[in-house]
Amino acid sequence: MTGDKPTPGFALLTWMPVAVMGVVAAADLVAGPGVGFLPLVSLGPAFAGLVGGWRRTALIGSMALLLCVVLGLYDGLFEERRGYSAMASVGGVTGVGIAAAVMRSRREAELASVRSIAEVAQRVLLRPVPRTAGPLQVAVSYTSAVAEARIGGDLYEVVASPYGIRVIVGDVQGKGLAAVETAAAVLGAFREAAHDEPDLVGIGERLERCVGREAEGEKFVTAVLGEIGEGDEVVFLNYGHPAPMIVRRDGTSDFPEPPAYALPLGLSAHDGDGPKPYRVPFGPGEQLLLYTDGVTEARDVKGAFYPLGERGVSLLQVPAAHHALQRLREDLVSHVAGPLHDDAAMLLLRYHGHGRGDDGVPL
Repeated sequence: MTGDKPTPGFALLTWMPVAVMGVVAAADLVAGPGVGFLPLVSLGPAFAGLVGGWRRTALIGSMALLLCVVLGLYDGLFEERRGYSAMASVGGVTGVGIAAAVMRSRREAELASVRSIAEVAQRVLLRPVPRTAGPLQVAVSYTSAVAEARIGGDLYEVVASPYGIRVIVGDVQGKGLAAVETAAAVLGAFREAAHDEPDLVGIGERLERCVGREAEGEKFVTAVLGEIGEGDEVVFLNYGHPAPMIVRRDGTSDFPEPPAYALPLGLSAHDGDGPKPYRVPFGPGEQLLLYTDGVTEARDVKGAFYPLGERGVSLLQVPAAHHALQRLREDLVSHVAGPLHDDAAMLLLRYHGHGRGDDGVPL
């Protein structure tokens, strides 16, 4: 696979010990014993300790010692004890290189274990969403700002409840394990409340109590909740989160704003008025994109924000929802021309009708 091929920088470090010893040997043969190039042979095992395991470092060190003996005999340095000091230098550097290689291998194994645990935690926290839910085709994308972490505070979920299809996309303040812990608590509360509560306000109140209990006023969560029921409309409840984007059948898009913005989850103590639900037309053939601010606040090298409304409509015109969302994600990463500065989660819902034939976007 292409992902298993070594990078040019890694290949350079792999061959550098042999190349360095070859250059030192050539320079010593040309310059003669008076210049004192022989101790520089120790650079070989020194570089070998940077990559590979301890066995490779020991092999390079043995080669360096053999080269040191040959050059020392050629230059007649063992008569002046300079050859012995050069060999001691090579041996000492080889020993240090072997120790460094062993320690580095242990750290890499520990890091691999931590990454594996993080991946499992991510799969448990953000379990795969269903490809279809009632009249909806569903796709999701999650891009971490730090590739090594592979886990963050953005959250999403889709639940088919007796009251309709209910969704959430949110963003926990901060990073690290504390943010992940809060995200897990919010998702657990949402999954339970989505089945029990008859309306979004009841779900929101339970999420508010959950965040207040878990974060204890130290963290907050921006979130948007949505519900798609029997009618051709979607009901939103917005807790200080970016407005969703709806792509209409005629190729236009809009970002339906709430009648009044409310504070994020966890900050209700500062304001007694919670958000008000609002209804937006949403029918067959239309698309709904919920996302976190890592999408709209992604900047290019000139500092320009990602134009979601401008590019999203054209990029989402692909038959399969997951392919369309993949195109949008690739365009987002291309816009930044490097790693994202914040996690970016996107949840795409396509309305393909209630058994009324292929009125909308095909599966």
